[in-house]
Amino acid sequence: MFKVVVLVTRKEGMSRVDFIRHYETVHVPLVRSSFPQLIEYRRNYVDLEGAILSPDAVMPNCDSITEMWFEDRAGYDQMVAANDHPVIGAALADDAAKFMNLTKTSIFFVDERGASQ
Repeated sequence: MFKVVVLVTRKEGMSRVDFIRHYETVHVPLVRSSFPQLIEYRRNYVDLEGAILSPDAVMPNCDSITEMWFEDRAGYDQMVAANDHPVIGAALADDAAKFMNLTKTSIFFVDERGASQ
């Protein structure tokens, strides 16, 4: 498996409820229909109520920790290529701009390990 994590921050002035609603009801179906390479697509919405932070820790600056799984790196590369298509890429970018602060988005690969590893 090949895994990508995306840290997503909501657009300034948008409520957490509206952010989650748009992500789940509009963006997720758009991503799913655009990228059949995705094996798993999870959104983990950050809730800081009751958070435990070390004295010198910085508050998280994202609203969703999104996980995307692909069969392998080639599947991810196919998704990136599909996103470069003018119609697919434009539709996703236009929608993302409606609810995400794109200047704060971070995308990175992770080496996930299970509890038994």
